[in-house]
Amino acid sequence: MQTIQASEFKAKCLALMDDVARSGRVLVVTKNGRPIVEIHPYSLGQKLASPLGLHPSLQIKGDIVKPIERFSGRRPQRKK
Repeated sequence: MQTIQASEFKAKCLALMDDVARSGRVLVVTKNGRPIVEIHPYSLGQKLASPLGLHPSLQIKGDIVKPIERFSGRRPQRKK
């Protein structure tokens, strides 16, 4: 992954964006040595591999919005 300082990115922005689009490489822009933004090629029409951008192997089964029926609202008693 190539990194570049924000000041240099500002001066060469359009050429760098063309390079990222052409090469497919990711560019990380830093400010004071800390990564601030990541520039990557736009992928038209590609969907995320998983729902809500979560882990690819995650599977949602059933209704995740429906309240749990057995919930009594009380805290479980601690064992003494």
